[in-house]
Amino acid sequence: MLSSASNSSISANGHAPAVGALRRGIGLRSAVLFNLLEMIGVGPFLTLPLVITAAGLRLSIWAWALGAVIAMADGLVWAELGAAFPRAGGSYAYLREIYGPKGVGNWLSFLFVWQVGFTAPLSIASGAIGLAGFLTVFLPALGGAPIAALPALHDTNFVAAAACLLVTALLYRNVGSVARLAWVLFAGVLAALAGVLASGFAHAAATGGWRMPPGPSPVAALGSFGAWNGLAQATLLATYCYWGYYNVCFLAAETRRPERTVPRAILLSIAIVAALYLAMDLAVLPALHAVATHAAQPANFSGQLVAEIAQSAFGRWAGYVLAALIVWTAFASIFSLQLGYSRVPYAAARDGNYFDFLAVLHPKHGIPHRALVALGLAGAFFCFFPLAEVIKLLVVTRILLQFLLQQAGVIVLRMRRPVLERPFKMPLYPLPPILAIAGFGFLLVSRAHALKELAVAAGIAGSGTLLYLVRARRLRQWPFAGQEGE
Repeated sequence: MLSSASNSSISANGHAPAVGALRRGIGLRSAVLFNLLEMIGVGPFLTLPLVITAAGLRLSIWAWALGAVIAMADGLVWAELGAAFPRAGGSYAYLREIYGPKGVGNWLSFLFVWQVGFTAPLSIASGAIGLAGFLTVFLPALGGAPIAALPALHDTNFVAAAACLLVTALLYRNVGSVARLAWVLFAGVLAALAGVLASGFAHAAATGGWRMPPGPSPVAALGSFGAWNGLAQATLLATYCYWGYYNVCFLAAETRRPERTVPRAILLSIAIVAALYLAMDLAVLPALHAVATHAAQPANFSGQLVAEIAQSAFGRWAGYVLAALIVWTAFASIFSLQLGYSRVPYAAARDGNYFDFLAVLHPKHGIPHRALVALGLAGAFFCFFPLAEVIKLLVVTRILLQFLLQQAGVIVLRMRRPVLERPFKMPLYPLPPILAIAGFGFLLVSRAHALKELAVAAGIAGSGTLLYLVRARRLRQWPFAGQEGE
């Protein structure tokens, strides 16, 4: 998205030429729906065996539970900020308000949009590549390399890119039509989840009934540093699967009664998905007695594990049906991701804090169509990159450049603006933001090879800061406000 810098400009007066206004057409049910579509993508189906591998059979359930606790604590932060500032762009608007739109907040909000330029397309691309991977159940030839000189490039990369472009076309319509289409997609998501649960418990019933696999108790297992490291790795993956409960915050300017709808949608989404993920983990555990023997070889686990469990429980065609439903679910997740994140560069451009050409709304549909198309093209581009480590990089970057800033920020905002109208005030304040900071801090430092991912996040922050300073000097914004230009 940022490659268009040479062909665009930013208004020196601080206001981009937005055309029209976003329409408030999203109610509570649709808000919860958009959150769930983003949360329940291909991620949980692909990461389920990886979570079990990292944490071990008995600790895996605790990874999902710990991820839910962190999500709920952070969700309360999003709920308070989202109700107080129901604007397009979510975190972009919050960081500007918390830290000052004419001061540090101008830099931090720009930095947020800059990292979204990397992480949002990568999130979309990872879902699309997961979708293409499940298609190999039906078309094994997709795993081939069509260009001999580029053996790392597979047909699945092209299929994934095509999925991103198809989603862009489907989203190129008004928000009411998008919501109706989302309900159709959600029906397939529910069917996929039901298939995993039914397959897992049916497999357990056929092999002597459900029982926890043998192994040391969780308390005993956590007696070693290796177990804590494994739990941190597993919780990081689980946390990635929970993310999306804040999607409604990016759509708040299109939400009816956002002061009530936004907090309710966030908290309901987390509760629903936590229950589903815990149930999925319990359902498949009895079928994975052999997992422990492969702990040092995670590559031995098939990304299509849940489809294989369905096949063993109900037969070959059941595996095919579940794989098809997971492809559908992955597509629905890409749909929701692209819908929400397309509003971020639009909001920044409208404020004069990004490239002006992205601030325009479609004259008929009332959507930020240029930002939508730019994000779809960027996602398609990233489908041709190796994404083996993308989940960890995404999580670490967003924790440092988004989540921690908001969690500390909600405390700063309470101190600096105590009389600010807050339609939703989190219970047990300040415990939720402190708990969220502690949880994310645990994920950052309690893992092996954490420095590599931290270095990548630092590189994104450094490059974004350099670009901001060059731009701020030209526009005489903070920290150059009041200085004479050249």
